[in-house]
Amino acid sequence: MAFDVTKVRQDFPILGRTINSRPLTYLDNAATSQKPQVVIDTLSHYYAHSNANVHRGVHQLSEQATVAFEQARETVAQFLGLKVSRGCVFVRGATEAINLVAETWGRTHLKSGDEILLTTLEHHANIVPWQIIAERTGAKIVVVPLNGRGEVDLEAYQKLLSGRTKLVTFTHVSNALGSINPAKEMTKMAKAVGATVLIDGCQSAAHFAIDIPSLGCDFYCFSGHKTLGPTGIGVLWGRPELLDSLPPYQSGGDMIRKVDFAGTTFREAPERFEAGTPDISGAIGLAAALQYFMPIQKEAHAHEQKLLSAATEKLKAIKGLKIIGEAAEKVSVISFLIEGSHPHDIGTLLDADGIAIRTGHHCCMPLMKSLNIPGTARASFAFYNTMEEVDRLAVSLEKIRKMIA
Repeated sequence: MAFDVTKVRQDFPILGRTINSRPLTYLDNAATSQKPQVVIDTLSHYYAHSNANVHRGVHQLSEQATVAFEQARETVAQFLGLKVSRGCVFVRGATEAINLVAETWGRTHLKSGDEILLTTLEHHANIVPWQIIAERTGAKIVVVPLNGRGEVDLEAYQKLLSGRTKLVTFTHVSNALGSINPAKEMTKMAKAVGATVLIDGCQSAAHFAIDIPSLGCDFYCFSGHKTLGPTGIGVLWGRPELLDSLPPYQSGGDMIRKVDFAGTTFREAPERFEAGTPDISGAIGLAAALQYFMPIQKEAHAHEQKLLSAATEKLKAIKGLKIIGEAAEKVSVISFLIEGSHPHDIGTLLDADGIAIRTGHHCCMPLMKSLNIPGTARASFAFYNTMEEVDRLAVSLEKIRKMIA
């Protein structure tokens, strides 16, 4: 069945907006995706009809909210290719998920002389928590370099793996360059030396199907707001037996089994890591987003790849424009520079034409340093973008080039 992008766009009310009297061309999807009407309606319906705190309540509203909240966990498990939902912990986003793993697994498993292996592609959220833990424990951070196309150098990666490597953590897809890492292969190589593996799935979850059992990792995380869902909700998946072995990240209501002034016992995962009132509406809204997305995921990805191919061809034809990062396997993200123009100026001028992109270092300052550039302009496409919007971007960039020539 052909992918009908015109019909899909009708599901996203914000896409009908105008910016500076121009039709909105939203190409900042790697920062956050837009929300379909079903997600907006689900949030409204929850607050209008089922708003109550979850768990332990015996009245009908609480029971209804609890059922919807736990059904959301089941939907997340399905989205991640899992048969059991117990390893799915609701968090505020991938940033909290990574901090949770650092503060629990990292604090209890790492010691002086151990190595944490990161790649040059990492977002700050998958660098800084490990720097803090390394400083506390005496562990050492080791960084895998890239090749000239913006891909992880697998030969260098293999050489850096050793018996000292206790944790390997990497982004499934680069938010700055769009490069897709060979996550299954990298995980297998890490497991061969006995390392624990955490994958940051923020960008991958928004673009293609995730199958955690096939990947073979120990932890996986993603943020709802990049996957058509609400802001402030995300998921950490961990192997249930591993999660159960870890100390709590935060303490308070709902994560305890028994409290006494002589001591407290904690529940198993996922409740152990969901202290206090969770983002109930966020979890339910995320489930609505995933239920919307899963049936069209394959066709959506194919459409995005067509947009990427067309945009790459058109931008390469613009004199003085250089695409940064040309991995063989990419999602629909294009980072670029125009000779003689700062990325922020490009973003401002595009906004005048109603085109929203992201500019700067994209929370990847070490990556930009390795590329010897201060930052890039980044256009990131979702399945609700069109070929007409690709043309609109190219025309506006050509106009900008002529302005600065």
